[in-house]
Amino acid sequence: MGPKSDPASRSPALSPLGLWNPLQVASQFQSPLGPDFKSLAQEPFGLQEKQLLQGPVKPLDWRYPVVPEVQRELAVDFQLRQPVTPSSVAVQCGENRVLVEVQQDFFSNGQLIQPTGLSLGGCPVVGQDPESRVLIFDYEFQNCISLLMMNEDELVYTFSLTYTPEALAGTPITRADGAIVGVQCHYQRLQNVSSDALRPTWFPYASTKAGEEVLLFSLKIMMDDWSYQRPSYSYFLGDVINIEASVYQYNHVPLRVFVDRCVATQVPDVNSLPRYSFIENHGCFVDAKTTASSSRFMPRSQVDKIHFQLEAFMFHEGNSLSIYITCILKATIASAPSDAQRKSCSFANGWIAADGNDQVCGCCDSTCGPDEFAASPYGGW
Repeated sequence: MGPKSDPASRSPALSPLGLWNPLQVASQFQSPLGPDFKSLAQEPFGLQEKQLLQGPVKPLDWRYPVVPEVQRELAVDFQLRQPVTPSSVAVQCGENRVLVEVQQDFFSNGQLIQPTGLSLGGCPVVGQDPESRVLIFDYEFQNCISLLMMNEDELVYTFSLTYTPEALAGTPITRADGAIVGVQCHYQRLQNVSSDALRPTWFPYASTKAGEEVLLFSLKIMMDDWSYQRPSYSYFLGDVINIEASVYQYNHVPLRVFVDRCVATQVPDVNSLPRYSFIENHGCFVDAKTTASSSRFMPRSQVDKIHFQLEAFMFHEGNSLSIYITCILKATIASAPSDAQRKSCSFANGWIAADGNDQVCGCCDSTCGPDEFAASPYGGW
């Protein structure tokens, strides 16, 4: 019989990884406590689980942290301040000149504008009052760019007072926006305006001359229903501008008016750039064909008037949002039929005439005749 090894001297069994494994030791030696101990060794956590389940349960005393309530701010009566139209421009109209005074606090916000950023029809500031902080323009009408409009009762000279902001000194920023203010001088018309001196209307010679030699044309922006002249010249992109061209006949035989050509520019100079010719070739309304717009001549209802609609637009280049429209109008005897040089043609899947004679529009894709106004100041467009 070989020598017996002392159980106490045995080394504990090692797992394949070299770690001590108590389950292996229990399986090699018979425990003096009997088989129940073996079952406990195989389930080392069973007794603990039973004890946890069977033992007395202590009530939990942990609670979620309470977030302190933040006192709400009291509601205040706040209203966003609306811009106030500044009263910073004063105008005095003379017989042949205009005087404009502009507060340097142009926007009434405490920020003073620089004189170099302000112009009146392209003319710079001519004077300055440092004490009252006033900038002064004093020019004759013909010295600055203006627009002359005429209606039945008045002559109206319109100038654009333009402010272009400059960066604050030493910085790339500005705290002012650009602005354009319309300046107008209105003059009552006593009679027809011509190169001759005005005469009282009861003079037979004057009335005869008005009837035989003077034709007064008019171009007006009209309301949507064409009943009255539109009081505002502001439009949004997508709007339709209703324009009425007319001729005053006086003692003439009935006359028929035509729009020979129209051009749009950013300043009141038809030869300036950029410019857009939307009626050309003796009455061909090319805007609809060029841009697929809804622009057109309306069917004629009166021989001495012609209505047309122009879809609003703006120039892609340039800072000015103003658009000036200049048209050449002409009139013929109403009984004379329309022809290639006297017509009103619109494009809608083909050329159609406002007077119903569509054949006269056949030349709109080519040339409809010589330029009758080549020698005029507007012959270049």
